[in-house]
Amino acid sequence: MVYSEDLAERIRGALGPRAPFDERKMFGGIAFLVNTHLALGVTRDDLMVRVGKDGTGAALERGGTVMEMGGRPMTGMILVDGARVADPDELNAWVATAVEHALTEPAKAKKPRKV
Repeated sequence: MVYSEDLAERIRGALGPRAPFDERKMFGGIAFLVNTHLALGVTRDDLMVRVGKDGTGAALERGGTVMEMGGRPMTGMILVDGARVADPDELNAWVATAVEHALTEPAKAKKPRKV
């Protein structure tokens, strides 16, 4: 699946000063991990944001929708229309929300690589 490289690049710019991050191909797009946890992603032209169970209500009020995979809702994951985050301030607000949530989670221990 193709994803918006422009949006991914804008996320990199917004994440950079906030926290160290890793990138992985995931969900047919690209995912950004903060503190070893999925924080953000790009799927097609839309922004995927992990807000956690407690942050879902506020995220829905801000204009996000519950993300679904295979017709099933993903708890704590929000999808934000790509047109909505064309505004840099809006994108920065979502990135800040995702980073804040990711930093509340304990870092996962690294698993040894399979050979």
